[in-house]
Amino acid sequence: MNDSFSLFNLIDTSPLEILSFALAIAMVLLNIRQSPWAWLFAITSAGLYAIVFCEAKIYGDMALQFVFVAISVWGWYQWLFGGSNRQGVTVSRLNARAWAMVALTWALAYAIVATILRTLTDTDVPHIDAFLTAGSLVAQYLLTRKMLENWHLWIIIDLLYIGLYLHKNLYLTAVLYGLFAILAFVGLLAWKKSLTAKEPIA
Repeated sequence: MNDSFSLFNLIDTSPLEILSFALAIAMVLLNIRQSPWAWLFAITSAGLYAIVFCEAKIYGDMALQFVFVAISVWGWYQWLFGGSNRQGVTVSRLNARAWAMVALTWALAYAIVATILRTLTDTDVPHIDAFLTAGSLVAQYLLTRKMLENWHLWIIIDLLYIGLYLHKNLYLTAVLYGLFAILAFVGLLAWKKSLTAKEPIA
């Protein structure tokens, strides 16, 4: 499943990467629609991408996929049964204090992951891998809570991931993250509309 071949004589990929690609696209589309089924696709896609990233020696991203599986299970529960009324969380915004916590958590997670990658693995991209791994964890947590700002973070993270995957010759995954960035912008607009619809008219 992970044997490389040329897709349309344009890019090298593997059946496993293609399947992971398709599931990930479906996941984001369902996230935009605020469908709890998005988490099932997230779990499956993350498990498959862990194998792809292990082969590419992007160990931060590989480990991140296992964390994504755990977070996705929790996110699925939150979207179905979270919130004060136990009918699922709704779209909301971060305040200034929460933004500060986001930045601090990202910085601390980056420092920890970068240290682990530098000392325990043979990766040649420890810092960018750690930075994006940490940011992805933060963004994924915000997504489980339906915080609007998760889309802002994903746009930045997805654009930076394109460069990393091109460097690692994961061309199909680079294309995927380009699509992710576009879909994150679409998600931002859709969730903003959803949030505005709930706000009382002054």
